[in-house]
Amino acid sequence: MKLLKELTDKKFTGKGVKLREASRAVLIDDNGLVPILHVSKFKYHKLPGGGIDDGENKKQALIREVLEEVGSTISIDAEIGKIIEYRSKDNFNWGSEQKQISYCYLGKILTKGEPHFEEFELLEEFELVWMTLNEAIKTLQNDKPTNFEGTFIVDRDLTFLKAAQKIINSQD
Repeated sequence: MKLLKELTDKKFTGKGVKLREASRAVLIDDNGLVPILHVSKFKYHKLPGGGIDDGENKKQALIREVLEEVGSTISIDAEIGKIIEYRSKDNFNWGSEQKQISYCYLGKILTKGEPHFEEFELLEEFELVWMTLNEAIKTLQNDKPTNFEGTFIVDRDLTFLKAAQKIINSQD
């Protein structure tokens, strides 16, 4: 998968690094809308997706995460690319620095249901919103995250959204 970007925290030292891999997606429904998660508590938006569990491949993890966070079944149609993040703080209380590789796909929403947020997602006040791809890009461009993790997520997911837009425009 093509590397789109590397994001590095200025305080990252490369010592005691834990690796996390995750799958994410830019998904489009029949009305041209994209599901985006609003993390209300920390004032930013993000793509659906999450960590790849033991025994899962990238696509299996993505299908599971989208079902949990969006309540939808999907088709995965194309690779968008990957982004590597080097963070001096992890967001999983591992007590170490983190290298995260996010793999992103372009796909379609096949069925819609209700999200089933995990406890930490409820604590961070996640809410599912639907918007056009252009609206999603503008929304993330205007986000001002109030936490460390959110600054990485917005940069990462904005890169994925813009790359998805280029792929879609090249198909027209």
